[in-house]
Amino acid sequence: PDVPRSPFQAHGLQVHLVSYSEGEVISTPGFEVMQRLPSFVSLSSSVTIGSNVEYTTDLATSPGVCLLMNKDKTKLDKDVDFLRHLEEINGLFTYKTRVESLARPTAMTFGLAAAQQHDSSGHRRIKSHMDHMVRPSLLRIQSNDRPELARQSMMMKRMTTLDASKEVVVVTDPYSTGCLVVNEMSSRGYRVIALWTLGFSDEMKTHTPMAAGTMKYHAEVTECETLADTIEAVYKAAGALRVVACLAGGEAGVDCADVVSERMNLRTNGTQVANRRDKKIQQELIRDAGMRSVRQAAGKKWEDVVEFLQTENYPVVLKPTDSAGSDGVKLCHNLVEAKEHFHHLFEVEAVNGGFNTEVLCQEFLRGKEYVIDQVSREGVHKTMMVWVYDKRPANNSAFVYFGMVPVDPNSIEAKILVPYARGVLNVLGVNNGPSHAEVILTPTGPCLVEMNVRAHGGDGNWRSLARGLTGGYSQVEVTVDSYLDKKQFSVIPNLPPSPFKASGQEIILVSFSRGKVIATPGYDVIRCLSSFVYMETGIKVGSWVERTVDLLTGIGSVILMHSDKQMLDRDIARIRQVENNNELFEYERSGAMFTAASQRHLSEIIVQEGDDF
Repeated sequence: PDVPRSPFQAHGLQVHLVSYSEGEVISTPGFEVMQRLPSFVSLSSSVTIGSNVEYTTDLATSPGVCLLMNKDKTKLDKDVDFLRHLEEINGLFTYKTRVESLARPTAMTFGLAAAQQHDSSGHRRIKSHMDHMVRPSLLRIQSNDRPELARQSMMMKRMTTLDASKEVVVVTDPYSTGCLVVNEMSSRGYRVIALWTLGFSDEMKTHTPMAAGTMKYHAEVTECETLADTIEAVYKAAGALRVVACLAGGEAGVDCADVVSERMNLRTNGTQVANRRDKKIQQELIRDAGMRSVRQAAGKKWEDVVEFLQTENYPVVLKPTDSAGSDGVKLCHNLVEAKEHFHHLFEVEAVNGGFNTEVLCQEFLRGKEYVIDQVSREGVHKTMMVWVYDKRPANNSAFVYFGMVPVDPNSIEAKILVPYARGVLNVLGVNNGPSHAEVILTPTGPCLVEMNVRAHGGDGNWRSLARGLTGGYSQVEVTVDSYLDKKQFSVIPNLPPSPFKASGQEIILVSFSRGKVIATPGYDVIRCLSSFVYMETGIKVGSWVERTVDLLTGIGSVILMHSDKQMLDRDIARIRQVENNNELFEYERSGAMFTAASQRHLSEIIVQEGDDF
């Protein structure tokens, strides 16, 4: 015939397969399933075990072609729908498990994806100070149209004491939020000596939040080889000024602050509990006190932990015993991955400088992760704020941070978490100063992840939000009160107000696309939102963006706050809409690759006439 018969003698089509995930293939269950479909005719694919599959963005990245045909159109349509469903649930392939990071993206990591390198073991490794890494400069945008934020500072202005100008405070390793604590002390008339611990990296010394501005110290002292020499150096730097307090300005300075403050007979947590910063010891102490703790094993050699890792249910968490926050924390899904990461941790420099000496292996706690920020004085603990991390699956990764949300102190969760966290402080002998607890609320109750005896990090970007929620105070101001103003500390409430004085949260920006940035239209949308307070990001024009799957691929942080909760909810929804529609950035056309949170079909991506790909 000159033309095919009409109607056709059967129904069929050629299906170009679409991948909404990427990785190294270890099996192809989807191929086996589609061969059993009633309409199946043939399958053509170059993907085999060991192949690397990418997100489908063009014909070259399609994982294959399946030919379907059936006399019954209804059956054909069902088979096509099933194939598309199989693609959307990432059922085509099983991948070699990626070692996932449980770390929360922070100012330390925004924009670092482009700076990563691959070592010989296949690890995605951040270049350390020793590798001459240059961290991307941060873009920081502050709202200039929120007069109530300025009123917060005026409300909480503390009086300067008569003796403050004759006194000096020692702060060990002041960086991130520690810089805000230093500035708060300076605003009350106190001089501050920065005591840098041995091995603390020069790069970290310059890690200063935007709100802190240029740091000015009465003096800077480097820790000496002996405690006696260190204290002598501090007294020499103080001169005629009286040293009235010594506290940690960051995680690396905790041990030094305890030792120095104790020897100088200042307010202290002391050294009665040795190595309280060690995450392994923390768990052992609370377990001995009868509190819920995590199953674990630690060691300096693989032989020390292999028995635990051979018998524990997977996944398991591996991390250095004395890391700063979530530095080096990884979720491993099998023994091979655990062994690989165990050895890797001894090869890389820690974020604060120096190298890890012991690795902790722990059970993976299932449940929501909460943060309990407190400040103590003479064993009296006052809760500044309870937060919950908003973590969800995205981009084929199980744990992507979408934000940090305040928890009402009268909620059931807070009533469980706060007493538990205070009990941990008592067991660890933390009687003075700030603390930052990370706790998982498991089906069997709260369980400590780690207790950090210093202020909540994240550059203190949450400070303005915390002030708005409480009506004027945050962990920063109350930390200074706990050491220098007994009367003011006594009037701080035991818990934050309920309900909060405002509505707000931190948004962690998530990318569903990748490419080289030529414009940032989403930033303009965000800064014009009614609830916008602050944004911090490492992504600018010229940066390379990856899909967000872990702390390295985090885009940035946005603080939102408003007196009207409905307005806040609308603004949050608008940011998520911008992310889902891939409107945060414009990319060079040759390098842009798009997916969406809903894993929509590529056919739904609209290409305007005249676009040249």
